[in-house]
Amino acid sequence: MAHSCSCRPPSALGFGRRISGSENALSDPERSSNLVSQDPIITARVEAIRQLAGGLSDRVAVMDQSFNVVYANEAAWSVQENTPARRPHAKCYEAFAQQTDPCGACPATKVFETPEVQCVSCSGGGNGTACGMQQAFPLTDANGSVVSMLVLFQPRSKPVHAATAEDGHTTPLANGLGDLIGRSPIMQQLFDMTRLVAESSATILIQGESGTGKELLAKTIHALSPRKDRPFVVVDCGSLPETLLESELFGHVKGAFTGAVMNKRGLFDEADGGTIFLDEIADTTPTFQAKLLRVLQEGEIKPVGGTRTVKIHARVISASNKDLTELVKAKTFRQDLYYRLAVLPLYLPALRERRDDIPLLVRHFVAASCARHHQPVRYVEERALRLLRDAPWPGNVRQLQHYIERAVVTTVGPSLPCQDLLDQALGEEDESLRSASRDAVAHTERTRIIDALQKTAGNRLKAAKLLRISRASLYNKLRAYSIE
Repeated sequence: MAHSCSCRPPSALGFGRRISGSENALSDPERSSNLVSQDPIITARVEAIRQLAGGLSDRVAVMDQSFNVVYANEAAWSVQENTPARRPHAKCYEAFAQQTDPCGACPATKVFETPEVQCVSCSGGGNGTACGMQQAFPLTDANGSVVSMLVLFQPRSKPVHAATAEDGHTTPLANGLGDLIGRSPIMQQLFDMTRLVAESSATILIQGESGTGKELLAKTIHALSPRKDRPFVVVDCGSLPETLLESELFGHVKGAFTGAVMNKRGLFDEADGGTIFLDEIADTTPTFQAKLLRVLQEGEIKPVGGTRTVKIHARVISASNKDLTELVKAKTFRQDLYYRLAVLPLYLPALRERRDDIPLLVRHFVAASCARHHQPVRYVEERALRLLRDAPWPGNVRQLQHYIERAVVTTVGPSLPCQDLLDQALGEEDESLRSASRDAVAHTERTRIIDALQKTAGNRLKAAKLLRISRASLYNKLRAYSIE
């Protein structure tokens, strides 16, 4: 039986945007080099798919609209003991289902027939012989037309959506990957892609709203990669000014600038052999972007004030809560740097795009918070779970996690009642926090004014000078705060 799944557009995964011609390039090295020289996106994506699929045990293939196999990695071909199916443009059902006739109503046809379909899943062919296709993603050309598809297969020993135990019972899907939590189709799709990209050394761009867990995804990729025993270094590009960011990443030599009293290793150097995570990469300046591009192109850094270059061997994972393609169009982000960073783009969905995962996340956060605060695990009422599932959560998973933490700390009893959980979750939280912040500022300002008046024996002109505000402003504040 076949069924379609609801997924993020393939362009968000990196396999749906202007990859025309790559399917032929995968089979023909000479053709590949010609295509690569024409389009920087194809250059990056063709190399990425080769790196991903070449040495994997997962079965990966690319097929055209006629279901001819135009590329398959060794793991996909090795399913067949007979080699004739390796001939150019073998049909997918010949190569992977060991059939001489088409499977019939293959759901993968929807990828080509319906533009709205972003991915499909199936468990077998129309005649009952399983081809093992797990997911199919459309590959589009520069005009947005679907010209081929990337297919991920499940190992033949496992069903597509559940594992079967010896007693015949099925085991449900896992709750997550590493520290990432989720059972929804869009998260299962992300987990599949994460396992694939972790094996390569290509640069990865993670995009998603604030609070979706981009750093956690980067850590998961690192933990699943051959670099897992090497350093994982995090850089918040948005919190550092350009000059300091350059010094932090590339290092500096003694005397390079005021305050540089000794040589300093850069974070790229500290991440040697491991992974460096560049968070909020969209907040960097064009000048810094040009320097970072050179680092990625040359594979070496030059410390600030230095004359010698240092070779780097760190994998780069970057992240942004902004759509870099839109910033490229607006000419606020370098197009050539985007191509370098987005060899393997991944998209982290917002919480509203995977509401079915919210009860799972709530239970996980409650258990973790109770353990952290030395409490017995508390129960969450089903009604509360339903209402939490429907809450807006503009701050995504981070907001949900912080909210559960507060609920655990500020309530008592064996359960977390609906009212205690939902009073703030449905929108009152933000206003109450803003109100508390305004009250705190007002209280602090009133205290400072009274203190200044006491120090100046009630002389308002001197008090205004001490507070560094105008006398008129002081009078207005005296009235506002009812200070005699």
